[in-house]
Amino acid sequence: MNAAQHDSPPTDSMQALLAETGMHARSLREVLALLAAAPRSLDDLIRLTAVPRRSVEEVISAAGDDVESREGTYRLRPDAARRYRERFALDALEQPPSTPPGALEKVREFIESGPAPLVALDHVTATAESVLRRAEWMRDHYDLDGARVLFVGDHDLTSLAVGLVCPSASVTVVDLDERVLAHIDRVAAEHGFAVRTLHTDLRFGLPPQLEADLVFTDPPYTPEGIGLFATRAAECLAGPQSRVLIAYGFSPRSPALGHKVQQELLRLGMVFEAILPDFHRYHGAQAIGSASDLYVCQPTAHTRKLALRQAVGIYTHGPQSVEARETSAPEEFLHAIGERIGAMVSTLRDPGWTRPVQLKVSAPVFDLRADPGPWLLRMLMACNTERLGLVVDNNHPDITSEAAQGALTELVAPKYELRFHRSTPDPKHAIVVAAEVDEPSSRGYLLRRAHGKVGNTWREALISVSEDLTKREARELVAERAPVTDDLDLRLIDLPRHRLRTLLRVVD
Repeated sequence: MNAAQHDSPPTDSMQALLAETGMHARSLREVLALLAAAPRSLDDLIRLTAVPRRSVEEVISAAGDDVESREGTYRLRPDAARRYRERFALDALEQPPSTPPGALEKVREFIESGPAPLVALDHVTATAESVLRRAEWMRDHYDLDGARVLFVGDHDLTSLAVGLVCPSASVTVVDLDERVLAHIDRVAAEHGFAVRTLHTDLRFGLPPQLEADLVFTDPPYTPEGIGLFATRAAECLAGPQSRVLIAYGFSPRSPALGHKVQQELLRLGMVFEAILPDFHRYHGAQAIGSASDLYVCQPTAHTRKLALRQAVGIYTHGPQSVEARETSAPEEFLHAIGERIGAMVSTLRDPGWTRPVQLKVSAPVFDLRADPGPWLLRMLMACNTERLGLVVDNNHPDITSEAAQGALTELVAPKYELRFHRSTPDPKHAIVVAAEVDEPSSRGYLLRRAHGKVGNTWREALISVSEDLTKREARELVAERAPVTDDLDLRLIDLPRHRLRTLLRVVD
């Protein structure tokens, strides 16, 4: 081998091997570190790193002529060892990652300044110590530099803790609770964390093209809740090197419940790589000792396919619960409402009722009695009909005050004119009637295409209301005005409400 070859950068095959291993590349770098330090036998390389023999052999093979073999031992050539140490940060493996000073106090501040838990969404707040421990465990066990970490629900704000201890990770949060999304966005902006938020209701699916190397979730502790959250997590896995981390606990007095939940994970083709007992502690959840375990789940080749076939689950309290689903009588309820308000809706362009039954009137009415808060707005965005009615709880947050009604009306005004009928047809319910607005506008164009990418739809909207604007000029205007550039690649309906409101204010 000549001097030019010795001075060449690490081989492409080694870089490709580490890239293919993804966030598990740390263990292969440990093999390289041993090879750089001294001659080692194959047995030593396997035993000291706990890396399978085949993977150790792949490292040696990828290094090619940079590794010399003598009397049953392997080592990196001295000149190659220097290059490998620098290129793959092998020296950094000898020093454990450190947590920034005051990190626990910051995490506690994040939690205390965040939204209060909602019983209807099974929120039980983890302690600040647990939240930080989660983030440190992820950082210490995986190479998160550039890794895509997804949080399926994050009332505990573990995403912010990851941003604190591993700022190089790319973090995404999907959640139903608009308050949580707004709080995470605010804190992430203040501290410069690479955390983005998306709105979703897991029962209806996930935003498209969402992939992750590592998924964390702390779901409702029932077979239905675990099944729903784990299924959505599995749908996002980028490949066999991905992992799903699940917080779950059950009382030792109820092992049958734990068995049912674990069966839900096994049905997804998950392998329990590890179960760390009493890893998480909570303010509440006393029935399970205010603690839960950390399940480290490895997907098999069939996991994603099985996840796409699974039926969705539901929550465990309030209008989302199994009991509510089993005892509700939607047909009788909607027929009763139809009789009571037939005359009223006929004065508003004759709206009518569908779902779950078809009544003999002309416009759809949607049963949103189980709405935990966000459905009303999202339904108004998703529907494209001249008129519709929506049945909600009389204490729905979007209708309980003049300010709340005004905020919702402002958001959808370019698309729908709203009328609110509180305590109708009974004291427990209310009806929102929406009538289409005919006046063309860029905001109205965008709202009528809520499932399109924001950037593309916004450009088309500007062109539709202008006679002389070119595609290039429209594209430049969109790029100039966009409050959050990354939002241009998302669907409008997936934006958290606070970012949706900001965007619509600058569209025209």
